[in-house]
Amino acid sequence: MGTQKPLVIGIAGGSGSGKTSVTKKIHHVFQEHSVVVIEQDFYYKDQSHLEFEERLATNYDHPLAFDTDLLIEDLEKLLIRQSIEKPVYDYALHTRSSEKIAIEPKDVIILEGILILEDKRLRNLMDIKLFVDTDADLRIIRRILRDINDRGRTIESVIDQYMSVVRPMHNQFIEPTKRYADIIIPEGGHNEVAIDLMVTKIKTILDSGNDL
Repeated sequence: MGTQKPLVIGIAGGSGSGKTSVTKKIHHVFQEHSVVVIEQDFYYKDQSHLEFEERLATNYDHPLAFDTDLLIEDLEKLLIRQSIEKPVYDYALHTRSSEKIAIEPKDVIILEGILILEDKRLRNLMDIKLFVDTDADLRIIRRILRDINDRGRTIESVIDQYMSVVRPMHNQFIEPTKRYADIIIPEGGHNEVAIDLMVTKIKTILDSGNDL
């Protein structure tokens, strides 16, 4: 592990955009360097003080759904090479789990999530800001397939949620953050050229001691 300041890469984009694929591909390349992935999804607010019916009404695509203060606190600890305990969210109970994941400081921190570019404090902690930009029709198809196959949802419920919450939140909060990105990657994980360029840039920064 190096002594230089860890490199923080933010990867944003709408639900189903392919940002997780981009994250995995970059992570895979840099396994020899120490890399940690911090998912914004793990930092949804604790809702244990609410009745279960109230928790069901949570809008997970709104900035206020996240405990951004805790996320910033944890990132700042990792930046001074202190370990953290990353929270875990229980989607069945719609609140934070009692479980935590021990995370050791690493040379590269990848922060991934739909709204990581929305908060200026978070943006200021990032060295490189990416936005994965994918057409809405592809994003909804991917979301339908994921929610039906992995989460046992009906197509009607997925489409209803998309139209009532996901789409308006994307247009209001997520899409506007694209202007903060240093690099916009069309078509996500399928854009090998953009990912290769990103990998080259990261290698250059690591080899030069974080001299951006």
